[in-house]
Formats: sequence, C-alpha cells, structure tokens
Amino acid sequence: MAISNPTLTPAWLALQKHYNVMKRRSLSDLFDEDNNRFDKFSYKFNGIEIDFSKQLLVENTLALLFDLANQMELEEKRGDLFSASCVNNTERRPALHVALRDLSKRKYLVNKQDVAPIIRETYERFIEFAGNCVTGITLGHTQKRFEKVVNIGIGGSDLGSKFVCSALSEFSESEIEANFVANIDGLAINKVLADANPETTLFIICSKSFSTLETLANAKVAKKWLISKLGEDCIKKHIFAVTSNQSSAISFGIDSRNIFPVWEWINGRYSIWSAIGLPVAISCGPSVFKRFISGAHKMDRHFETAPMDQNLPILMGLIGFWNRNLCKSEAIAILPYEYKLRFLHEYLQQLMMESNGKGVNKEGESVSLKTSPIVFGGLGMESQHSYMQFLHHSPSVIPSEFIFSLDDRGKTNQDEIVASAIAQSEALMRGLNENEVSLVQDSDFIKHKVCRGNRPSTSIMLDSITPENIGSLLALYEHRTFVEGVLLGINSFDQWAVELAKKLTLDLLKGINYNDYSEYKINHDSSTNGLWNTYLSSKRK
Repeated sequence: MAISNPTLTPAWLALQKHYNVMKRRSLSDLFDEDNNRFDKFSYKFNGIEIDFSKQLLVENTLALLFDLANQMELEEKRGDLFSASCVNNTERRPALHVALRDLSKRKYLVNKQDVAPIIRETYERFIEFAGNCVTGITLGHTQKRFEKVVNIGIGGSDLGSKFVCSALSEFSESEIEANFVANIDGLAINKVLADANPETTLFIICSKSFSTLETLANAKVAKKWLISKLGEDCIKKHIFAVTSNQSSAISFGIDSRNIFPVWEWINGRYSIWSAIGLPVAISCGPSVFKRFISGAHKMDRHFETAPMDQNLPILMGLIGFWNRNLCKSEAIAILPYEYKLRFLHEYLQQLMMESNGKGVNKEGESVSLKTSPIVFGGLGMESQHSYMQFLHHSPSVIPSEFIFSLDDRGKTNQDEIVASAIAQSEALMRGLNENEVSLVQDSDFIKHKVCRGNRPSTSIMLDSITPENIGSLLALYEHRTFVEGVLLGINSFDQWAVELAKKLTLDLLKGINYNDYSEYKINHDSSTNGLWNTYLSSKRK
C-alpha cells in the first residue's frame, strides 16, 4: 500500500536532522563558502532557467529530498498521472489536463475508452471556430464581424484565459478584444456592456456544471441585453458555451451547435488547455494558442522523462515542500517583473491553494504536515513599494519567486526592471546588519534600518515572453503543485470544501419572498440568521 504520511518515512527523519544543522547556517555564509552556487543550483529547459541558489539548501538537502520523493513513490505516481490512472481518488477519475495538449497518437484510456480522439476532435473544432471569428467567416446576427469576445466564467473558467490573453497580447493575430466577467456584482458586467456593441459582441459562457451561481447570473444579464437590442433570434449567433452539461446549456437557449464540451476528468483550474481557452484562441489567434499548448506539452515531456535531479517541476516541488514543512514558511510571494504577467499570482493562487489546501490525505486521515502555503503577490516593481517591507523586515520568513524576461526588445526601462528583481533577491538573501548600516548612515534608529536577510528566493528567468514559454511556465507550476501534493500524500485534484458555501448560499436564497423581503426563520446559527434578516430588513425599507 502506498504511503500517504511522509512523516512515517526514514527520509523524513533524516530531513529533520539535516534541517537542524541547516537552520544554524545563513544564505550569506553559503555563498561565501561556495563561489559556484549559481552554477550548481541553476537549471535550464526550453527557454526557462531557474536559479535555486538563494534557497537554504546544499547538495545533501536535495539528496535527502530525492530520498523522500522515492519513498513517497513520486515516479510511480507521476506515471499514474500520464497513464490516465485514477489519481483523483475522491472523485474516482483521472486528471487528464496533460492529454489536452498532447496532439500525438498517444492513447489515454478512461473506462477502457481512448479519449484522445474526442480531445483532438474538440480541439480542431474550437480552433476552427476561433479562426473563423478572426477572419470574419463567422459573423454576428446582423452579418457584422465580431470586435469583442466576453468570457463569462469564474475561477478556472476565468483566471487562466484572463492571464494568458494579457501575457500574449503582443502576439495577437486578431482584432477581437477579450473581456472577462467573473464577479456577480452587476457593476462588473454592466461596465463591459456599456462599452460593447451588441452587433459585434460574442459571449462565451464557461461553466463545467452550467450551474455556477455567479456565471449563470451574469449570463442571464448578457442574454437579456442581447435580446433587448437584437431580438430573440440573435442568441444562436452571439452566445456560445463551454460545459459538460449540454442539456442545461440548451435549456438556457444556446444552440447545441454552439456548445463545446469539457469533461469530468478535467478540473477547472487545469482547463485553460481545453475549449475553456477559447477566448485566448479568438483574441490572440489560433496559431498563438497552438504555440501556447505546444510549450506546455514540451514541459509535460520534460516532467515525465527527465531525471529527478534535472527535472524542473520536481526540483520546484521538493524545494517548496522543504520551505513549507522543514523551514516552516507560511506563505510564498509570486513576484513577476513583467507587466504582461500581472495576473499570474491570481492564477497561481487558485492552482496551488485549491489543489493543495487540504486537511486530509488521500485515505481521509488528518494530514501530518502543513499543506499549501498562502500564495500572494503582484507585479514586483509595484510590490517594492507595498509589502516588500514585510518580506525584508518581518520576523516571518516568506520565500519569494522572482519571474522576469531576459529579452529587452521593444521594451523601455528593461535594465532597471531586471536590475530591481535581481537586487531584491540579493537584498533578501544578504540583508543589512548594524555595522553595515553605521558605515553608510548616522546611528539614529539604527536597529530600525537593519534588514534581517537570510530570506530565501527563487529566480525564474524566461529568455523571452513567447506563447511557448508561457505554456511551459504554467505547466511547470501545474506539475510542481502535483509533486508537492504527492509528497504530502494528498489529492491535488478535488475541491470539496468549495462546495459547502455554494450550498449554504442557495439555502439562504431559497426562502426569500421577493415581493416584500419579509423576515423568515432559517435553520442556521444566530449570527447567520441575524445577518441575513438584517439584510432583508434593509431591502424592505
């Protein structure tokens, strides 16, 4: 039987002993002792180079982490992921996001049926549709070309496409602008509609279940707006859906020919590679989307075949585990120094925290260690003027991940941007002690000016921002998340806790009397009852 508790492995005991030695060492000392740390702890693959040298580790640290990976059967479980085994055990299904970007003849068997052909068929269909929108073959109700595509979705049906459209905008071969509506607050969709021409606006409703409260509420607003402007018949030309619930989409009024499938073995936060990525294919162009998934597929092959000591996702996952459970870091800061990557931290928040923010292992037993760290971040240049003070000065040690491009073509101030990213990583590592402060400043408030240093960071350098590299980057983080989940013994592919608040929301809404919003008794605690009835009382007024 596979081990689900890493603390029961011999490697865990060895790692604890090793950490007790390493915690007395500083990053500055490690660099002073070894001039080759950068060469020793930097790794390259397909346009991405990752520098782990500013992490609190030595070669033996990695060796012990490799031992843990072996004892937690990482290589076997990696094989399960690629062989369509039931890695998502609580939902009794595989997790086949890797199959979405594999356009080879490889088979992926689900219940003894090869799903690769239906993946390719769907891919070709939505790529053709995107191309027809871009070239003007597919037109709106009044025979005008589309100028705007509005994605209505939330979570995994929003964050990935929004990030990729922003990251790859300069590669766009399309004149169709992408807009995203996720928030149920009417201000969000009304703002988009205020700038939209109904004759040239295409809506894509992305909802795997086609029952998501926020998505359906916004979809109804969009539908009503279109009908009021163009009449009932316009729906079949202007509203499309990506869902696994075709019947509900049809009941909503969407033509069956306008529905693209997404399958139960694709989790929302891993779905950008499916027809959920249709806004990317439309607003950036089909060839850009093809390059994007090609880059992800290359990272898949690297993750599947590269030896552990050269495998970027495995190394990232092992070091993430080390920071979280040996070094006891509570959070991780994602700091892209590229404006085009400004939505990356939002995407990674869902990917990492929804995947690995679990309280039980795959057998349903309470986890023995800390699971996902808190993921936060934002553009590095802006963060330097907000929470970077906390990263440098707080007693809490928060690992950081700096992400930047080496390519300065067509950019202004790139020297300053890259210098800032590298300088921040050095400042976090070295810090500034009292003697160093006194050499350059007066002695007033000297302790306030000291920076603690010894703050670990990873630098991820892209040779340039390209569709291939962005695809590889997202796949890198997907597989890193999987690796950490394996080390923790948890299921990275379910999200049962998300369903609880959805159910309670519906419970509250069930009893509303929309005529007078009268107070009513609901079977909840006194706080919930009081808050809800206070709201209803304000509605009556």
